[in-house]
Amino acid sequence: MNYIGSKHKLLPFLYESICAVAGADLSDMVFCDIFAGTGAVGKFFKTKVSKVIANDCELYSYVLNRNYIGNHRAIPHKEDYINKINELPGIDSGFIYKNYCLGGSEQRQYFSDENGTKIDHVRQYIEELKLSSKIDEDLYYYLLCSLLESADKVANTASVYGAYLKHLKKSAQKCIIFEGAEYELNDNEHEVYREDANQLIKHIQGDILYMDPPYNHRQYGANYHLLNTIAEYKSFTPKGKTGLRDYKRSAYCSPSAVKSAFEDLVKNAQFKYIFLSYNNEGLMSVEDVERIMSKYGKYSMISKDYQRFKADKDENRNHKANSTVEYLHILEKFCTFAR
Repeated sequence: MNYIGSKHKLLPFLYESICAVAGADLSDMVFCDIFAGTGAVGKFFKTKVSKVIANDCELYSYVLNRNYIGNHRAIPHKEDYINKINELPGIDSGFIYKNYCLGGSEQRQYFSDENGTKIDHVRQYIEELKLSSKIDEDLYYYLLCSLLESADKVANTASVYGAYLKHLKKSAQKCIIFEGAEYELNDNEHEVYREDANQLIKHIQGDILYMDPPYNHRQYGANYHLLNTIAEYKSFTPKGKTGLRDYKRSAYCSPSAVKSAFEDLVKNAQFKYIFLSYNNEGLMSVEDVERIMSKYGKYSMISKDYQRFKADKDENRNHKANSTVEYLHILEKFCTFAR
């Protein structure tokens, strides 16, 4: 999935850096990814630690993490359901088609008409399976995660859902193919939450806390609103040209609130090792972060240059590489708690 701030390319760097501080053997440790996003970091550490705690306040993120992190045992016959889903025809009476396809009443073009009608039918089918108790929660989130990721591949956007493109791009013209969102099997139980990070931190504890909060004013609830709409699939009145839904605004996207929110999170964290990913385009400066984290233990910082991609503002929405400095702020916290 195309995702703002994805750490997929930085995983080797993160792993090497975390092991250098916390030790090469993490197998007995509890690892928390408290701003989990698509779950890339939690997925990477899932088989390397004793438990992953994954959290994100966005519903689409909860769905992804509930599958990739929460699911850890084999689900019988899940491929049969994927095959059935791919055989379903489209329906032209669903919420996505009506509100987010050109043929619908609002003439938005986030998906082709064909793909929008299929997304509607599949989403309704998954919910019917759940309501009729034909599937358990593990299979429900596996199927729902599979739907979100498959839909994202044919979305007519420039990576985010803040706006749709005027014309269907090549990938959006393809017929949607629903593929299973396969997850890592292991013997350990994991925890997945959908809560405000600053509230959840007061009720959990562990060894390693990894923080990858929003860096700037861009709200994830707005940028990925359509994934939340598919995940929740409840009727509402979409707003404006882009069909936005109401969304919660994060303090980490506010210049006036971010430093207070960040310090509150660090102060209440019952974790020995704290790692913060933050780049040179963030609302907090390196000096801000150092000043705050240094109050609570031994602070250090390392950085890495890497190429990220963002969409151009022209109508073609091409992607171009941009050099970014990724800072990994490290805190070995004064431990005032017992596990």
